[in-house]
Amino acid sequence: MGLHDSDNIRDLPAQLTEKMSFGDWNNFLIWCESALGDRLVIKYAYTLLALLAAYIFWWYFRRPINWTRNLTDIGYQHLLENKTSGHVKRDIINSHRRMRKMGIKLPPPFPNGWFCVAESTDVPPGKSISVSCLGNTFAVFRSKETEQVFILDAYCPHLGANLGVGGMIIDDCIECPFHHWKFRGTDGQCVDIPYSCKTTIPKTAKVKSWTSFEMNGFIYIWHHSDNLTPWELPRVQEIDSKKWIYYGRNEFYVNCHIQDIPENGADVSHLKALHEAGMFAGSDLRSVRLSKWSSLGLHAWDAKWQPVTEEGLGHMAVMSLKHSFKLFNKLDIVNVDITAKQIGPGYVQLYLVSSLGVMMALQCVTPVSPFVQKVIHRFYGPDNLLFAKFVVWGETIMFERDIMVWNNKQYIDNPCLVKEDKQIKSYRNWYRQFYSDTSLGYNNFQTGLDW
Repeated sequence: MGLHDSDNIRDLPAQLTEKMSFGDWNNFLIWCESALGDRLVIKYAYTLLALLAAYIFWWYFRRPINWTRNLTDIGYQHLLENKTSGHVKRDIINSHRRMRKMGIKLPPPFPNGWFCVAESTDVPPGKSISVSCLGNTFAVFRSKETEQVFILDAYCPHLGANLGVGGMIIDDCIECPFHHWKFRGTDGQCVDIPYSCKTTIPKTAKVKSWTSFEMNGFIYIWHHSDNLTPWELPRVQEIDSKKWIYYGRNEFYVNCHIQDIPENGADVSHLKALHEAGMFAGSDLRSVRLSKWSSLGLHAWDAKWQPVTEEGLGHMAVMSLKHSFKLFNKLDIVNVDITAKQIGPGYVQLYLVSSLGVMMALQCVTPVSPFVQKVIHRFYGPDNLLFAKFVVWGETIMFERDIMVWNNKQYIDNPCLVKEDKQIKSYRNWYRQFYSDTSLGYNNFQTGLDW
């Protein structure tokens, strides 16, 4: 290339500019803007898709599920057809609950045993909460220094303020928000009355201290009408050692007697009736079997319930269950061996073992009032378990089907049973051990049903 050719090339933009009309130049600029804009749009679209994919990955694999339902959310749809107002719905449900006959000969509402009063995350160090359950109100608090949890009767013996509502935590003590009386968490004794000139604190300046235990994400209280020594709660070492991670939880309020809920473990016949249809059919029993999704995935169950006969473990029972999931009732997708360990009246450890991996659900049932039970499941398993969230979702849907029955049933003390129901009778005989002659009956408690 010669010198003159190089000069011609350098002058090419000027030559083109001179030869292009205003219209041509305008069209050229519009084309450049359009091309550049299309590229930016594509770039932004790919960026957004990448961010969306990252969020979905994080949500599915890393973000724990938190599924909560209130007392009036499940089992009352048949009462609310064509009702839109929230106030009208609540009034209808409360009216239905007031008219419902819970049973004639009911067991005591609060059995003896360990019960969950809170989850560990509910009570951070240096904080207190008020919890009403088991016919009592408790102040639950955690020391900021030692991080130990304490449970006391909530009401200050001075003038009745609730220690769990605004109470300050100082060392292992809680300070009443009303007059700053300070109570020791270990025994409930008042250790300081700041404005009193007396050096001796009255012995009556004391609240009851309750035996408590914290493990695997739950805080438990020992409730026994005869004040007997508590049995030991078995820890799950994989959770303690953080070998397993937390995949999520669900929380429900159920309108029934507490005994009805664990009785499902012995009622093996209900599994086919309520839980054969796939989870895609939903939880409304009025439409589950009619749904076009009911046969997409069908569940088959083979279960057995029996009490533990080993000495010192009579408060335990075990449900062994073989579960299979079939697509269109033909293609076997997965088989699961399930072991449910019932430990006392209000705690279950549920193990699920399959070819896809191992998972665990911890269930706590706590009587909030005589006819209202708070049920929490927490789910754990090895890291990067692909099907974990699917299990959480499926268990939640299945449990809601049970709630629809519990929220509308009656407790029958002497039920009409057939031969195949013999495990229900065995279960009721086993469960009677959690009641004492000193257990308080329903007449001892206010049983308001409005929610």
